[in-house]
Amino acid sequence: MKVVKFGGSSVASGEQISKVVDIVRADSDRRIVVVSAPGKRNASDTKVTDLLIALGTHVLRGEDYGDALDAVVNRYVEIQVAMALPERLGAEVRKDLEDRIAARGDHDAQFMDTMKAAGEDNNAKVIAEAFRAIGTDAEYVDPGEAGMLLSDEFGNAEVLPESYERLAQLRKRDAVVVFPGFFGRTRSGELATFPRGGSDITGAILSAAVKADVYENFTDVDSVYAMDPRLIDRAPAIERMTYREMRELAYAGFGVFHDEAIVPAVHAQIPICIKNTNRPEAPGTLVVPEREVDGAKVAGISSAAGFSSIYVDKYMMNREVGFGRRLLQILADEGISYEHTPSGIDNMSVILHSQQLDGKEAAVLERIQRELEPDSISVEDGLALLMVVGEGMRYAVGMASQATQALADAEVNIEMINQGASEISMMFAVKGADRERALKALGEVFFG
Repeated sequence: MKVVKFGGSSVASGEQISKVVDIVRADSDRRIVVVSAPGKRNASDTKVTDLLIALGTHVLRGEDYGDALDAVVNRYVEIQVAMALPERLGAEVRKDLEDRIAARGDHDAQFMDTMKAAGEDNNAKVIAEAFRAIGTDAEYVDPGEAGMLLSDEFGNAEVLPESYERLAQLRKRDAVVVFPGFFGRTRSGELATFPRGGSDITGAILSAAVKADVYENFTDVDSVYAMDPRLIDRAPAIERMTYREMRELAYAGFGVFHDEAIVPAVHAQIPICIKNTNRPEAPGTLVVPEREVDGAKVAGISSAAGFSSIYVDKYMMNREVGFGRRLLQILADEGISYEHTPSGIDNMSVILHSQQLDGKEAAVLERIQRELEPDSISVEDGLALLMVVGEGMRYAVGMASQATQALADAEVNIEMINQGASEISMMFAVKGADRERALKALGEVFFG
């Protein structure tokens, strides 16, 4: 049994939805279909979710929202016309949106969740109709009625544990289940949404609940590439990778899907296959709990900019019991999380996202100076992190040497190096201005 999720670009138009219908009909194991709201049809287009946010904003401000409402309805009408579906669908979408607006309560965040979720909800109804129009037994399933229970953190809700047992009943349904992503209901019955990109979360939850054999995530790329193909045109496709490799790469810039979104599938050990809606025959990339390590030592290289380092130096630091804990506690008190903490006997660095220091840097430095009494303290901004990742790295000799030599040959100065305890990744911090040059250098040495 397969749970299949289609992203916004895969359901952006009647032509794309026709591909979705064909993909599902081509494999009888594809029994649960999770759909997003219609995405962009071209680079200058607007996602339906963004149109709904604009509509909700007009309503909250007490402004005229007629044009904003029409813009949303017209997207669905275009799909209905392109697929020759019943004309009533456009009127049904309009009534649904008007009902949501009329039911607006006093909680603005909950109202915006209700409006945003209309994109996935109405698209699921349209796509179920598209299946039935060509003779496939399919049914739209309301997440709340199916048992998708969420916390009441509107816009940032989390699934409640009791959801899994309820959602497991979907496995017993005979028809193809078309399930809208992104939202569910609180225990009190109010609609709530996951963070943006939540359709991936919905797919992962359903995969875990019904104990699917595979969770197929259809996007607009053939597979995950070992490096950004916009920078390295010969970057190889990754046929198989582990959850750990995916997590390390996604953390530093791989954007196929948000790494946190697929946590339920990872915990349930459900393999995840990333495939292309426009080329479903391509094998895609399979993400699995474990894999045999082949000749390729490095699975992928990724990077992300926008990091800062807090450097603390104090003679005999290693003799002070709890020094590192107290430093990290100061950050925790300010609501700041950290990424890496390379350290020596007399110094310690903390790497974090630069935006976390906005408005807090002076207070953090003052507390560190007052409470830890370091010999010196400094902050370096404008750093980029590069991650070299691969399960085979732990068995290989000289990986760090190859990487550092490549960066030296490219005249890139390394600000910091850190190797994870799992030994499947190496982190290099470089100046943001050197990021692209460093990536190309690493790509040449590991992928030719």
